[in-house]
Amino acid sequence: MSIDSRSGPCAAGPVQVLPLDAAGIEALCGLAGSLGLQVERVDLSGCVSKDDLLGRVAAALAFPDWFGHNWDALFDCLAELGVAGGAGCLLVLEHAGELRREAPEVFDSAVGILGDVAVEWARHEVPFRAIVSA
Repeated sequence: MSIDSRSGPCAAGPVQVLPLDAAGIEALCGLAGSLGLQVERVDLSGCVSKDDLLGRVAAALAFPDWFGHNWDALFDCLAELGVAGGAGCLLVLEHAGELRREAPEVFDSAVGILGDVAVEWARHEVPFRAIVSA
């Protein structure tokens, strides 16, 4: 039996789902800011649907009027943020536990898209990291 270092609780990818409390989130955001990363936080308290998730992310990140409130548009808007360059970004989706329980397919799709966004940012040599607190 072999251990796949790309999965499991010790995997260090660009998108992490972690059980962080408020103090942990604050510490993580402070560290990212001290490294020059842009830090964006989205509160998902009470969020249980795709529409609500997309609306909250769009509002928190001031997406443009053309945002279509669908998965493709989410990817496009997040990917476009990376084209501008800069030191990189840490996106923190806070309080995502309820979404994970009530709409697991929405949760999984969102996490997958964040991973795709990180790959796109990497093409421009700009780091994108996402922490989903659930």
